[in-house]
Amino acid sequence: MDVFTIDKLFIFIAFIVPGFVSLKAYEIFVPTQKIDSTKILIEAITYSCINYALLFMPVAYFYNNYTEFAWYQNYLWAIFILFIMPILWAYLFKIIRLKLKPRHPIEKPWDFIFSQQKQYYIIVTLKDGNKIAGTYGENSFTSSHPSEEQIFLEETWVLNKEGGFERLKESTKGSIILFSNMVSLELFER
Repeated sequence: MDVFTIDKLFIFIAFIVPGFVSLKAYEIFVPTQKIDSTKILIEAITYSCINYALLFMPVAYFYNNYTEFAWYQNYLWAIFILFIMPILWAYLFKIIRLKLKPRHPIEKPWDFIFSQQKQYYIIVTLKDGNKIAGTYGENSFTSSHPSEEQIFLEETWVLNKEGGFERLKESTKGSIILFSNMVSLELFER
């Protein structure tokens, strides 16, 4: 039995690709837990079938008329059905899920706060009681789910006796702090 025939390749592309695109697009729009690779295939097929059910009329039109279209029109239809609509379905599902609000799609406050891409002054209290103050700006970075939380502060500051920001530390290029070393993270408007 030859697995690599054109028919089998077409079936693979038609029933795996749209669902896989939807799954990966949703992962980009909403941080989610990693799916077991054995379940991805079943979910991809399911989402592909949903894609075709929702696009029944355009798919039927394309299927019945594909020989009448020029090669570039066939190409555009295929891109629309296999890639564009699965991405739009994932985005639409994210919007609907946020409107219904049964449970927030972002699981951790860490990801919620830092996904907003705002800039802050931050004071990190470590387990040993020491504090690290810094600037979370354009060149800063935080990890996101499912990775362990870490933060890179682009500037490190010296705190005064009252716990306020006094001045930038000299000769520093920032700080990387592991979540496992933190007790709290305090954010101030920048």
